[in-house]
Amino acid sequence: MLAFVLVSGSIWIILELSSTLMERMQAQELLRTLRLPELEDLSQFFRSLPAPTLVGIGALTAILAYWLTTRPRAISPPCDLRHQSQEIEEDGARRAVLGDGAKLLTHYHEDAKTMYEVFQRGLHITGDGPCLGSRRPNQPYTWLSYQEVTTRAEHLGSGLLYQGCKPSTDQFIGVFAQNRPEWIISELACYTYSMVVVPLYDTLGPDAIRYIINVAEISTVICDKPEKAQVLLENVERKDTPGLKRVILMDPFDHLLLDRGEQCGVQVQALQDVEALGREHYRSPLPPLPDDLSIVCFTSGTTGNPKGVMLTHGNVVADFSGFLKVTDKVIFPNQDDVLISFLPLAHMFERLIQSVVYCHGGRIGFFQGDIRLLSEDMKALRPTIFPVVPRLLNRMYDKIFSQANNPVKRWLLNFAAKRKGAEVESGVIRSDSLWDKIFFSKIQASLGGRLRMIVTGAAPTSPTVLGFLRAALGCQVYEAYGQTECTAGCTFTTPGDWTSGHVGAPLPCNLIKLVDVADKNYFASKGEGEVCVKGPNVFKGYLKDPEKTSEALDPDGWLHTGDIGKWLPNGTLKIIDRKKHIFKLAQGEYISPEKIENIYIRSEPITQLYVHGDSLQSCLVGIVVPDPEVMPSWARKKGLEGCYGELCKNKDLKKAIMDDMVKLGKASGLHSFEQVKDIYIHCEMFTINNGLLTPTLKAKRPELKEYFKGEIEQLYSNISM
Repeated sequence: MLAFVLVSGSIWIILELSSTLMERMQAQELLRTLRLPELEDLSQFFRSLPAPTLVGIGALTAILAYWLTTRPRAISPPCDLRHQSQEIEEDGARRAVLGDGAKLLTHYHEDAKTMYEVFQRGLHITGDGPCLGSRRPNQPYTWLSYQEVTTRAEHLGSGLLYQGCKPSTDQFIGVFAQNRPEWIISELACYTYSMVVVPLYDTLGPDAIRYIINVAEISTVICDKPEKAQVLLENVERKDTPGLKRVILMDPFDHLLLDRGEQCGVQVQALQDVEALGREHYRSPLPPLPDDLSIVCFTSGTTGNPKGVMLTHGNVVADFSGFLKVTDKVIFPNQDDVLISFLPLAHMFERLIQSVVYCHGGRIGFFQGDIRLLSEDMKALRPTIFPVVPRLLNRMYDKIFSQANNPVKRWLLNFAAKRKGAEVESGVIRSDSLWDKIFFSKIQASLGGRLRMIVTGAAPTSPTVLGFLRAALGCQVYEAYGQTECTAGCTFTTPGDWTSGHVGAPLPCNLIKLVDVADKNYFASKGEGEVCVKGPNVFKGYLKDPEKTSEALDPDGWLHTGDIGKWLPNGTLKIIDRKKHIFKLAQGEYISPEKIENIYIRSEPITQLYVHGDSLQSCLVGIVVPDPEVMPSWARKKGLEGCYGELCKNKDLKKAIMDDMVKLGKASGLHSFEQVKDIYIHCEMFTINNGLLTPTLKAKRPELKEYFKGEIEQLYSNISM
């Protein structure tokens, strides 16, 4: 009855305010559709009501109208979330339900089929609009426009050509720098004249740098700091890189570096001087074709030399076009978008997301170079797009809960997250709810207060962390899965599917199939197996390494990732294991240490760990590095006091951490033989500098085994006693 009064009352009030015959006729038709009384009968009914009743109906109608117009609306998924991929006949492979079912996506925009055209498209959209931004401490961002970036790239490229570089995909140019505008200018200079970029990681070891320069036959390296130029010159002096002939510096340098270069036959130049040469000897752009090589991205392996992944312009464009196709109905990039750049540009994940922004005329703001100042940079920049890795999300999550330093605050925070989480599960993503205003506004403000999209990739993300941050940050959080060999991503979260525990559906640019891994009891017939990828985003091979290429790419063009996946009923992919890094315990049980580490790492006081076992032992042991910020407060809750160093030696703390790990293992279904039987507490982080992590922050397992050889032997000795 109340609904009848409100609906019919609303129509009658509108009619009383209507002045045209057409409006009254439309209202009469609406009444018939809703099977309500005729207009005259309705009018007579309401005119017979007392004035106070009419006022009440009017007020209720106004409230109803306000709620209807302001209520939060769910994101409309681009496909049926119960069926996010479809099986095709070819080898049981699956493809995205989005896009053209007849063929895989190679590009999204007709005028952007190479990385050169991608940037030109952004230039045409914005003209002299802001493009690349940087800042000094406590200063606002300053910007180079798209036109300025294009002009400088053309001048730099022309300067390189004038000095003997060839406008050819056989010409490799090294870039050895931290994220900054000149990195992008150098990259674009190569693309403008069909040359190939070879990134040198900021934190690569000297052996790997020498190896890359020699394998890629790099004669010119553009680097940021004189210290890096010194490293390059030392290699030449030792005759380790005889082919290096030119080092171009972004930062100022003194004449001593110039003299040292002359003595070993290397020309040391300032970047602005090469640009000035190019201005005087300008060459018109000689842009590449989609099938031309664009970048050789060397991936750091846990053993052996790095492998040079050869990616064409078409590879990169296809991959980010897949991302655009999945998200184009809900969060399409535009000129107002701003991306914060802090993940290494030497890796494809960061560069791919940046390319999406360039293509649509958005802006890229670079952090100052110190990850500890990232929050300050984000407050100054106020980004809308934030590419991250799970490690950073874990740190954010732990920091939020460490600040909720008593049981009541933690309970309230969890309660608010659950209430917001219920909205997220229903498809509503917003940052203006009551829960946001009370609990989450400070968290959102610490990231600039304008985020509308976070993309995480490069490693698995904890469902607990992902679910909480989707609620707390009030923006769309997507998870991608892939590797450099398929450019960056091959699966991606479908908008509207905010569940955790999977990596989304295949991108429209590639197929995915699972193949049997019999020795680990994974079979494609059961929807499990090694993840294989095929499509225009898959690389062409490893530079000058046909043996490794044939191991990764089979004769039919399928990339074998080494990851074990499982198809879920809704067509999404879940990564459940790794094909490699497995060993047998003495009793014959197969162990995947990375799977176990991914479970244990969620223990609140732990920031890093290494699980060890071998075929001569019947159980596992672990090396644990506690979090210096979180562990002391966690220990106090257990009744343990002391500074970080003292606590790391405390036997009671060790027992408490191990109990927490075993509890997590049981909750996640680990078998007893998969649980560690003893741990060693180590108080120093695994880092790239101490040789225990790769430049992509993956554990170097052989090095960890050797580094902790004594501790591991002592742990097994304690167990056998």
